[in-house]
Amino acid sequence: MARYAKDHKQATRQRIIEAAGRRFKKDGIDGSGVSALMSDAGLTNGAFYAHFTSKEDLVANAVADQLGAQNASLEALAPGRAGLEQFVRAYLSAEHRDDPENGCPTAALLDEIGRCTDATKQAFTDGLLAVIDDIAARLAPDNPPSARAQALGVFAMMVGTLQLARALADPKLADDVLDQGVHNSLALLDAGPVR
Repeated sequence: MARYAKDHKQATRQRIIEAAGRRFKKDGIDGSGVSALMSDAGLTNGAFYAHFTSKEDLVANAVADQLGAQNASLEALAPGRAGLEQFVRAYLSAEHRDDPENGCPTAALLDEIGRCTDATKQAFTDGLLAVIDDIAARLAPDNPPSARAQALGVFAMMVGTLQLARALADPKLADDVLDQGVHNSLALLDAGPVR
């Protein structure tokens, strides 16, 4: 019988984390059972506990992974203000609104993360601050801490705008909310550090 390579277990674990991240954003944390999560990863339920101590352990890892991926995509954008504008326009787009499964974990899971364990909240906090710190570094390259509150305000506005647009039954109104959100977010980015 052939033995798996040393990295097989880590690759399988990562496959579960990525599949879970998409499922959580699509169906919610509470709406995603271990059976569905493992099926999404192409594995049986029995393999779950070889990788995670509990569903909450998986949730914390998936949240951290999703925010890490979001930060990597932000870092890949054009430098400075131009990259921030790209980020705002993509974030507050109809495409992002209509595809929560492949979008921002904050907008998709925020209400549930607030009810999760401390480990999940810490994973969320750490991941979110990486995104915020990237935004702040683009706003004030010589003094990123001076722009942290501004970055938090912009991102909070974007998350709320996206959540509101997703909740509306009227597509035209939802598009208008996104358009106004882009305008407001860009204005706040240009306003300078919050005092």
